[in-house]
Amino acid sequence: MNGAGETMTAITEAVELGRTSPEDAREALLGIWAAIGPHGDPLHRCTLAHYLADLYDDAAQALCWDVRALDAADSLTDERLHRHDATLDVRGFYPSLHLNLADNYRRLGSFDAARREIDAARGYVDALGDNGYGAMIRAAIDEVAEAIRTRTTVRRPSAPNGRR
Repeated sequence: MNGAGETMTAITEAVELGRTSPEDAREALLGIWAAIGPHGDPLHRCTLAHYLADLYDDAAQALCWDVRALDAADSLTDERLHRHDATLDVRGFYPSLHLNLADNYRRLGSFDAARREIDAARGYVDALGDNGYGAMIRAAIDEVAEAIRTRTTVRRPSAPNGRR
């Protein structure tokens, strides 16, 4: 990948491919990950890992990518993010990132870790907009919190799977 725009375009195209061909999308995203490396641009790493996690039905494999997404977000600055989209702030990434970790831990039966992550997600909900995306994340946080409370490990029907 030569430039930041080219990398984001490639990631976006791979994510779109996941709607019809998850295996091809996973292969494309893994290729981009290999090209940018674990120390590449945090925006690219966060975006790629976040979407790649959705392409794994296995909670342990998804968890690995969700941890990478959170690690990348921790390295991402608002300044870097604003060069991509001036309307976004890094803090707004955290509700979804912690939600995904909570859901994976829950699916793996690690309910204490899941509870810590869902509490972390709740700590960032004020960064969500009053829009459809914010409502969706808030509803998913409540849904995962209830699944943690009832100690179920069943995959949520509303969980992202890279195919929507």
